[in-house]
Amino acid sequence: MCLSCNNQVATKTDAVENEKLIQQYFSYFNKHEWVKMANMYTETAEFKDPSLGKNIVTQTRQQTIEKYTALNNTFPNIKDSIVQLYSSGNNNVIVEFISKGTAPDNTMFEIPICTIFTIVNGKITKDFTYYDNFGEEGNK
Repeated sequence: MCLSCNNQVATKTDAVENEKLIQQYFSYFNKHEWVKMANMYTETAEFKDPSLGKNIVTQTRQQTIEKYTALNNTFPNIKDSIVQLYSSGNNNVIVEFISKGTAPDNTMFEIPICTIFTIVNGKITKDFTYYDNFGEEGNK
């Protein structure tokens, strides 16, 4: 019985720590601190993102830095606003957020996005992101 209680406490602690980690992640994103953000991932992590195609893709931290640097070059004022964080077990944090910025043609955009982060030992191992990018070149 006590073992069960201890496991529940550890799970709650892990969930709180994971939520803090993801809040820090979005802070780095909004400051465009791509190296610090990429260091929150394991050396290689799994990504599912419409901009990378339909399948799961493994990327290194360096590839993550390059991806977000290119994104920042295209959308220099991009910012994300968290709508809601949800802990799912002790390894997953689901985040609903809105990404806003200015496109190269000076039109403003606002995209609702949902990401499921899997976190192991304080590092992001999976980043599965869902949004509608119909008509974007990366949609394969």
